[in-house]
Amino acid sequence: MSPEARGHLAMLTFSALVAGSFSLGSMIANEITPAALNAARFAIASIVIGIAAVATTGLSRSAFRAPWRYFVLGGLFATYFVLMFEGLKTAPPVSAAAVFTLTPVMAALAGWMLLRQITTLRMAAALAVGAVGALWVIFRADWAALRAFQIGSGEVIYFWGCVAHAIYAPMVRRLNRGEPAVVFTFGMLLAGCVMLILYGWSDLRATDWLNLPAIVWIGLLYVAIFASAATFVLLQYAALYLPSAKVMAYTYLTPSWVILWETALGNGAPTGLVLIGIALTVVALLMLLKPEDQAAPAHRRP
Repeated sequence: MSPEARGHLAMLTFSALVAGSFSLGSMIANEITPAALNAARFAIASIVIGIAAVATTGLSRSAFRAPWRYFVLGGLFATYFVLMFEGLKTAPPVSAAAVFTLTPVMAALAGWMLLRQITTLRMAAALAVGAVGALWVIFRADWAALRAFQIGSGEVIYFWGCVAHAIYAPMVRRLNRGEPAVVFTFGMLLAGCVMLILYGWSDLRATDWLNLPAIVWIGLLYVAIFASAATFVLLQYAALYLPSAKVMAYTYLTPSWVILWETALGNGAPTGLVLIGIALTVVALLMLLKPEDQAAPAHRRP
């Protein structure tokens, strides 16, 4: 399997794991503040990835050259997660999910600005097809729900978080200097953890950690290990071998994965019309799987 193919497989797994955080995250969002939740999330993920790095590639001193790189990346991801939970305080989940589908287009723009990555006509068509499919799934083929969509303050807050998420993918390729994905992820998580602790120190002290409901700990462990530690490694790897637009295009699959999660949790199955949207997102991914005429280099070093 080529590095590009492994990159696509990494992002397919990424989208499935991230979807689980929406279902579990919605169950704990009102039990703990965004700053405290994400500081704990980054701390747990840092420990997990740090152990994995030591056990596999090791942590060499050279990997921590120019540590500012990790703070740039950690700050971008920390910003995304904090603004996501802040936005979800007032934004309905459907509206927030609609905003999230803008991320691939923004990633394509960020990829051009930071790396001069060119989005071909076929890639642009695939992004458009994927966006239509994702919106179709999000609104469950209900035109009335689509017409009722309104932009509120929560959606605006979350939009800026999605901007940070879109910038993250091309920045990984720009700032990586050959470090293994697991080591690079550890550096990013550690830096993000430090920034979140400083930002949310008052919330961390005010949280009654010993008396949190069990579902909070279950959700926290899932988002920290599976939706953070594992997905960060997958994203880091894919961003090194795929254009930013292709990396973030897998976010179009997230609504479909969420439906599968909700169905498994007994919250109902999608209608036949919704399956049309799922099919469109799959078509978009198949379009993106076709290699470009001129493949982008595996790494770009500053």
